[in-house]
Amino acid sequence: MPAMSTALRFLLILLLAIGCSAPSLAQDSSSTVPPQPAPVTVDQLNSQLDQIKQALTETDKLNDGGLVDLRGKVQALQQQADQLSASFAPQADALKAKLDVLGPAPDKSAPPEAAEVVAQRKQLNKAKADLDAQTKQAQTLSLEAQQLITQIAGLRRDLFDAQISQRTASPLSGTFWSSLSRSVPDDQAGLKLLGADALGALRQAWQSPNRAPLVLCLIAAIALLALGRRQLERVLVQVTTNRMPSGHLRRSALALFITLGTTLTYSVAAYLVYLGIDWNSTLDDELRDFALGLVRLAVVTSCMAGLGRALLSAGRPSWRMPAITDDLARRLHPFPWLLAWCTVLLGVAERVTHHIGASLSATVAVNGLLSLLIASLVAAALIRMGRARRALIASGEAPAKRPLWVGLLVAAAFVGVTLSLLGLLTGYIAFAFFVARQMVRGGFVVASLYLLMHLVNDLFATLFSPDSRSGNRIQEAFGVTPARLEQAAVVLSGLSRAFLLLVALPLLLAPYGAGPEELLSRGGQLFAVRSIGTLPIVPGNILTALLVLLVGTLVMRLIKRWLGHELLPKTSLEPGMQMSIVTLLGYVGSVLVFVLVLAALKVDLQSITWVASALTVGIGFGLQAIVQNFISGLILLAERPVKVGDWVSLSGAEGDIKRINVRATEIQQSDRSIMIVPNSQLITQNVRNVTQAGALGRVQIRLPMPLSTDAAKTRKIIFDALKAHPTTLETPSPNVQLDNLDGGSMTFLCTAYIGNPRDVSNVKSDLLFEILGQLRKADLPLSTPQDMIVRTIPASTDAPMPPKT
Repeated sequence: MPAMSTALRFLLILLLAIGCSAPSLAQDSSSTVPPQPAPVTVDQLNSQLDQIKQALTETDKLNDGGLVDLRGKVQALQQQADQLSASFAPQADALKAKLDVLGPAPDKSAPPEAAEVVAQRKQLNKAKADLDAQTKQAQTLSLEAQQLITQIAGLRRDLFDAQISQRTASPLSGTFWSSLSRSVPDDQAGLKLLGADALGALRQAWQSPNRAPLVLCLIAAIALLALGRRQLERVLVQVTTNRMPSGHLRRSALALFITLGTTLTYSVAAYLVYLGIDWNSTLDDELRDFALGLVRLAVVTSCMAGLGRALLSAGRPSWRMPAITDDLARRLHPFPWLLAWCTVLLGVAERVTHHIGASLSATVAVNGLLSLLIASLVAAALIRMGRARRALIASGEAPAKRPLWVGLLVAAAFVGVTLSLLGLLTGYIAFAFFVARQMVRGGFVVASLYLLMHLVNDLFATLFSPDSRSGNRIQEAFGVTPARLEQAAVVLSGLSRAFLLLVALPLLLAPYGAGPEELLSRGGQLFAVRSIGTLPIVPGNILTALLVLLVGTLVMRLIKRWLGHELLPKTSLEPGMQMSIVTLLGYVGSVLVFVLVLAALKVDLQSITWVASALTVGIGFGLQAIVQNFISGLILLAERPVKVGDWVSLSGAEGDIKRINVRATEIQQSDRSIMIVPNSQLITQNVRNVTQAGALGRVQIRLPMPLSTDAAKTRKIIFDALKAHPTTLETPSPNVQLDNLDGGSMTFLCTAYIGNPRDVSNVKSDLLFEILGQLRKADLPLSTPQDMIVRTIPASTDAPMPPKT
């Protein structure tokens, strides 16, 4: 209860702060109505592009900030050119429609048209030509703007190479410190001016008559930092523990929630401080931009600290995701916070030096100090990792084998520390600063990627687990087997992690000064329109088509499942007909989904005529048998000469039809083996369908008896046995005939009929057992086959010789 009351008080303070800020925001939004921009023309865009080109020729005045501004202007110009080109399309269609109504100009032999019609056609043709020319100019402007963006990126790389390779005096030399001492007065004046402006704004905000919002925002920020993070984490842990199943997903979710809780706590606290200070618009534009930059910096650094805290989990080993020992986690526990504070110092130093226009010596000195600080922290972390490994070996335990990427990451950190320190000592401070900043950013990106990859993998593994509640629901809803569920989990996890890796690689390999805008611009080039011949390849349309394919397939499976398990079983249709209907619906649905996918791809049939021609040639040669079997399968499903459940007999196969597929039919034989027969054989060959027209089963037995047997008594015994069996039919009635007299035996032909031909062998066996037993009781034996014995008589001298003829 105390924890809940504290949380409620904390929420009330936040709501009060947000509620106080709402009138001011509403007042600002209502008082300032942005004017609507005037529509631009092709000539105006062309003039702006010429100005940007002229600015790019002045290479001595260009710096990284100026290039970033020019790139933003070019991107805005390219967007305007694309919008202008798209806006011309409806006008061109309208002009074309009007010209189609007027029709083409008549021949000289035809009667002349009215002067008004001729003038109108001429005017429309001129307007259409002008519109086409403007469209081509807009498209050309967009292409030139894209080329300029590429050129600006090249200039930035060249500028980065020049800056990174620039050498200054080494901090070990006196020249470095003498140059710094000469620039100190000017830099101190800029710092004093910035400090005076900041203190003046703070004093004005505090001495304002309406300083209640400032006080409330400060109180809310302090409460948030003191109690908010712990309370928020406690609530998130309770929700995760109570609502999520135990396993890897709970651990990954806890790490994510700890990261988000830390980020939200410090970010909201920083924004509340900024909001309270600038409540009455006490900050000017420059100070406001400076303060907002610090708020954004607080978001990044708090996320960095929360991520390191969540991954190490020094106090809760069961929550820890990496496979590291408790000793190593305790040794590395302070480093995420220390690196976060170093990042704060780095960001504040960059903004201060840029704001006051610091001298080159001061900027180099600050960058060198920050590089030394970051390199020292990373080196200390590597040393502690080595000590923990040696302590583990000394205790007699074998350290866990490192994955390859962990070894590469440690090696990269060691190389980065070495290069940064060497750069500082030799005077390449810009290079050392770049390496140090890349180590911080690279570590943050890799840690975020590690958390997200594990989270995605654990999420899909839990959702698609056959033993989970969600997995059972998917199996019931879509009829998916457990093996298919596990395969879907592996595929979706692999695709998601590959996507995360593709997103992280540009962040790791981004050049100096590349911001989110440039990365998004580079990613947007992947979605540019490509073409193969006249067939357009648009990545956006491909994603839409994949979504249509996925949704269409799921809908078809749901409809087929509803028909096969709910609707059709309640009808009078036989099971074979029900399965045939479901199969035909699957074929029709597949064709419909294919058509919708083509529509989503916006594929014109004329653009794939070459594909159709190639398929026609292939069908004529290699696919003829497949097409023949496919058509035969459709005939089998439509005419139904055989259906699922029939007992058929054809050359080489006899058994029950289990499934009629697109290409072949599955026949289950008596030994439970499956014979796959092409559908064309069921159409072109003689097929005996035993069960199609309700045929009866005939049981026929031949019994040989000696000639001395009482035929009438034997007939009565056999007839009674046939009639007494429960499965034999009364109509047609059983029949016993004396079929043949051969030598010393006579043969009785016993015939009975049953309702199901499949039971013939079982009934025949039962009848034989019964008849033989009754005959044995009546002392009427069956005749046995006679054996022919050939004896050889040896020749004797006393025996008379046969007479000679």
